[in-house]
Amino acid sequence: MDSLVLLCARRIVAQRPLPALPPHLYPVLFKAAFLDGRPLVLQDLVATWPFPELHFKRLVGQPGQWSDNPFGDCIEAFIQAVVEQLQQELKEPGHQSSRCRLRVLDMTGVPDDPYETYFYSSTKAFATAYVELSKHQQQFQKHRPNWHNGCSGGATAAAALQPPGMDVLIDLYVGKNSYEILYNALQTRPAGPLRLKVCEFHSEYNSASEIVTLLDSLDPSCLRRVELYCNFFGFPELSEILPHLSRFLELRSLKLQDIGMYGRHLRPEPANATHDVGRQLGMLSSLRELNLTGTGLSGNLSQILCDLQDQLESLELAFCSLLPADLTFLSQSFHAPALKRLVLNGHNISQGLLEPFRLLLEETSASLLHLDLTDCHIDDSHLDALLPTILCCSRLRFLGLHGNSLSTAAIKNLLQKTLELPDLHLVVYPAPKDCYRLELMASVSCLIEDEELLAVTTAEISQLLANSGRTNLIWTHNPDSLEVPDYFSL
Repeated sequence: MDSLVLLCARRIVAQRPLPALPPHLYPVLFKAAFLDGRPLVLQDLVATWPFPELHFKRLVGQPGQWSDNPFGDCIEAFIQAVVEQLQQELKEPGHQSSRCRLRVLDMTGVPDDPYETYFYSSTKAFATAYVELSKHQQQFQKHRPNWHNGCSGGATAAAALQPPGMDVLIDLYVGKNSYEILYNALQTRPAGPLRLKVCEFHSEYNSASEIVTLLDSLDPSCLRRVELYCNFFGFPELSEILPHLSRFLELRSLKLQDIGMYGRHLRPEPANATHDVGRQLGMLSSLRELNLTGTGLSGNLSQILCDLQDQLESLELAFCSLLPADLTFLSQSFHAPALKRLVLNGHNISQGLLEPFRLLLEETSASLLHLDLTDCHIDDSHLDALLPTILCCSRLRFLGLHGNSLSTAAIKNLLQKTLELPDLHLVVYPAPKDCYRLELMASVSCLIEDEELLAVTTAEISQLLANSGRTNLIWTHNPDSLEVPDYFSL
């Protein structure tokens, strides 16, 4: 439900031009204009923004609150207003013709799609604006008087004519279709009026050489997170990229998804490839979060992690084909006592992994906040063996068990026992195996979810939760029904 202030703000932005406004109303009016899809009002607000900073996501809220239709129009209008403001400063440097004081624009955390399939790409829009403004700057400089350092006060006058510009903190999303415009933008000299400060770098379907080219063009002081996924290369190409990350001293999070997944059977990785990658990861002194989802690591986890300089706090190893020796190494490593997030989705716990995993869980129990064991072939007996150790994870906030074969009785027992975990907030459990029925379809026997029986079981679980008095505890069998909170954030 909207607050009274937001309701009033929505009435104000419904009219244009806006009346004279006190500065403290700008943030709520900006939110109202964005949520109601009023791009022209957004332009007016940016043109007279009374503060030196604007944090976009902090103003407009989470993406789930946004309407799909006006999203692109509003972002486009917003960026155009920024461009017009900077163009005006280029035309009249040093002239305070505008009441806009905006100098730092924070666009981090805004959803982006480099292919513009679902979302408007703010990355591409800012890159286009970046190139456009650079061209305008070159044109305006040609028509300015030439200042000579030898003339008294010449250097001072030239400095006075230099427009202050704007720093834009942004998460950069690059795909095949957006590479060229981003390349052109990042090659522009940093003294331009619009300065992109990349905090996160996401690459999809780009070659190793393209990734290296873009990384080498980024400001090394800002980058905190790099995500490389769905790229058609293996460990040798990854070894070309990693050395270029060592200059980013604030890099804390690295996601390398599906490395070597495509064509692995056609071109086996060299014997020393994982060792080289591990050595290069060891050069990233600030690394605290590592995601290797979909990367084949059977028996090689020690080579990947052994050279890291400090403890990892988040480790995601979903669908990595780990062996018992890998989990044994991890449980004995200096990373285990520091882990806050552990994701091991897609491993068959019945294939010799149960005991190594239990030992790993013991070592992480004092720090662990987030544990995800989705699709790990866990049955009732496995859960019985793991439950005492899970209960030792006294700080646990999220537990993911979706996709496992558990009975209603086992799930209810899990609920009752985990009530003693005071910080547990969200559990994603599987639809109980006894809520399925066997049906014949096209001469093939299939297990079909019995919706009526599942509804009864869900109601029983909800009643158990209600009786427990834990109003802050959520149990769901639908992993898509809500967004998992980011309990661990860098």
